[in-house]
Amino acid sequence: MSINLTTQDEITIRTAAYGAVSLMSAAGIAGSAHKIGTEGSLALFAATGAVGHVLADAKGLRLKGKSTAALAEQVFPALTESVKLLNTQDAAEAENFRTTITIAVEAANRAHKGAPSPSMAEMTRKITAALNA
Repeated sequence: MSINLTTQDEITIRTAAYGAVSLMSAAGIAGSAHKIGTEGSLALFAATGAVGHVLADAKGLRLKGKSTAALAEQVFPALTESVKLLNTQDAAEAENFRTTITIAVEAANRAHKGAPSPSMAEMTRKITAALNA
C-alpha cells in the first residue's frame, strides 16, 4: 500500500523520531549523551520503508526547548500523532515506525555502560507509552 504524507506529516514523524533520541540523550546526560545520541541516530538512519525515506531527510525538523520538559512537550504528542497518521494509511507502516523508534531507544540504552540508568529507563517507559497511546 502506498502512503501519502503531507509536508507537515513528515515534520511530525521527524520530530517524533529525532526528538525521542534527543530525550534519551538528555536522560543519559550523566553518562555520555553524545554516544547515546549517536547510537540512537544511527538506528534511525537504518530505518526502511516509508518511515526510512522520511527520516533520511531532516527538512523542517525544529526541536526547540531549553529543558527536557520543553522538548518532551513537543516529542510525546508527535510520537502519538505519528502512529495515528501512519495507521490511518497503512497499519504495517505504523508498526514499522513503532519498531524503528523502539530500536533507536534500545540502541541509545546500549550506549550506556551496564543497565540503563533510572532516568533512561523512565524515559524509555514514557516514549513507549506515547507510541502506544
